[in-house]
Amino acid sequence: MSGHDKAPPETFDELRALIAERHGRLSARLRDIAEFALAHPEEVALETVATLARRAGAPPSALVRFAQALGFEGFSQMQRVFRDRLVTRIPSYAERIRRAGRPDSGRAPPLQAFAEATMQAIGRLRAELSEQTLEQAARLLAAADTIHLVGQRRSFPVVAYLAYAFAHLGCRAHLMDGLGGMLGQQADAMRPGDVLLASSFKPYAGETLEVVERAVELEVPVVAITDLPLSPLARLGRVILPVEDAEVQGVRGLPAAMSAASALVLALGRRLVADSGSAAAPETKNARSTT
Repeated sequence: MSGHDKAPPETFDELRALIAERHGRLSARLRDIAEFALAHPEEVALETVATLARRAGAPPSALVRFAQALGFEGFSQMQRVFRDRLVTRIPSYAERIRRAGRPDSGRAPPLQAFAEATMQAIGRLRAELSEQTLEQAARLLAAADTIHLVGQRRSFPVVAYLAYAFAHLGCRAHLMDGLGGMLGQQADAMRPGDVLLASSFKPYAGETLEVVERAVELEVPVVAITDLPLSPLARLGRVILPVEDAEVQGVRGLPAAMSAASALVLALGRRLVADSGSAAAPETKNARSTT
C-alpha cells in the first residue's frame, strides 16, 4: 500500500479529510496538486493523467506521487474515488461536462462558459452544503448578541449582503469594512455572546484571517463561508459553509457563495420564527424584505 499502513480512502469525503490532514507535510508541488484536485474534482474524475498534469502545471509523475502519498497504488485507483463521487452524489456532471466541454477550455463564448461553470458550482454547493450545517449556523447566529461580519477583497460582497439581510431580520449586525484602516479596532468590538461570520477564499485575505484569529482568542464562535478543506478558516471556524465557486480562465465569480449566503438568511429567518414561538413571517421581528 505504497508504504502506508492504512488502506486508502474509499469515499470522497474520506479522501478530502486525508488531504487536509496531510497537506502541510506534502512538498510544495504536491500541495499545489492537492489544491488543484479539490478545486476541480469533476476534471480529476474524467480527464487523463496527461491532461490533468498540463492543467495543474505539473509532470504526470507528480500526480502519481500525489496519489501514492495518500496511500493509493497509483493515480487510477485514486481517480476511481473522484468518479464514484460523480455517480453517487452529482450524477449529471459527467454527462454535462462531456457534452459541453470544460467551461474554461476557451472553446465556448464567455457567457456560455460562465453559465456552465456556475451550474457546476451550484451543483457542488447543493451536494456539499447540508441542511444540518445550515441549521447549525442559524442556531449560532440566532443566539448571538451581535453578529460581526468580515470579508475582504472578493468576499466583501458576500458579507455586505449578509449584514444587510441580517439587519432586515431584526438582528444586530456589525459589518467590519476596515474603512480608514480601522479593521483591528472594529475587531476589538467583539464580545462573549457574539458570533463572527467570516468569508474568504484562496488566496485568503490576511486581514480576514487576523480577525478570525482574534475571535478565537476572545472565544467568539466563527461561522465561515470558505472553500474546503485547506482553508485556514475551515480549521478555525465552529461551523463551515463549504463553497467552491465558478471560475473560467482565472476569472472567479460568486454565484455559489451568494447562494450559500441567501440560504443562510432563509435558515436564520426560520430559526428566529421558531425561537419566537410565532408562526408569523420574519417581518414580525422588525424585519423587512431582503429583496
